[in-house]
Amino acid sequence: MDIPYQRIHVIINPAAGQDEPILNTLNRVFHKYGVGWEVSITHRFGDATRFAKQAVADGVDLVVGYGGDGTQLEVLNGVMGSDTPMAILPGGTGNAMTFELNIPHKLEQAAELVCQSHNLRSIDVAQIGDKYFMLRLYTGVEESDRASREMKDHYGLLAYAADSLNVIKNPPHARFQLTIDGQEIEEEGFICFILNAGSFGGIAVPTNIDIDVSDGLLDVLIINNDLQSIRAAASFMLNAGTAKANVLHWQGREVSVNADPVQPVWVDGESYGGTPFTAKAIHKAVRVVVP
Repeated sequence: MDIPYQRIHVIINPAAGQDEPILNTLNRVFHKYGVGWEVSITHRFGDATRFAKQAVADGVDLVVGYGGDGTQLEVLNGVMGSDTPMAILPGGTGNAMTFELNIPHKLEQAAELVCQSHNLRSIDVAQIGDKYFMLRLYTGVEESDRASREMKDHYGLLAYAADSLNVIKNPPHARFQLTIDGQEIEEEGFICFILNAGSFGGIAVPTNIDIDVSDGLLDVLIINNDLQSIRAAASFMLNAGTAKANVLHWQGREVSVNADPVQPVWVDGESYGGTPFTAKAIHKAVRVVVP
């Protein structure tokens, strides 16, 4: 049997959103294929990045992350700059990157993919400061409006619906000053997205825009403050209806954002302080196991 990766390192976030026998499942699948594997368990933010960097230094063939998009973000930051590919095992609530790359949404099937697939997709990575992200950056959501870990564990994706309703009840308002590949733009809106990938965990972006995770560009979206746009934003956040928001859209390799008033910033679900910031696309920076 031609096994694509003889030695892999799995990084597990035990606080992720799924309640399942992780080690039993992985052991059953990896044993069947004769794969050599090691495991690290995260306890706090930053552990997954540290474990991934050590695994790369130890010369493993593949670094695998089990957890949600925040865990995959950390693993990404650990393998960046190396030739070591990564793989994604869905263990979170939304698991947006699995939808983006057509990775199975069940742990056992995703583990089988790791043992069978020789296919690697080179995807873009976005950089903000000294951090990298896979999915998206967005502004305008206060910590108090975000779904808690307890809500995600209890309600699953419905926690994001409650999260969205909190924002839409009192939508923030800002005037954004953008610089996109040198072009200066000023617009008003209630939220600004910087998207490297289009998936929101099975929920589509609320436009007909085709966002490509391998095109070398970041997609910049501002949703207007008019009532129709806010209702449409609620529709897509709740995965209900077909309403489209009035979205302003640009693309660029480097994007700087300032806002009045200052807006909080979130990167792949993790807090990143506030505006201003600069993000840039790194074309095909990391390889991921895909079907």
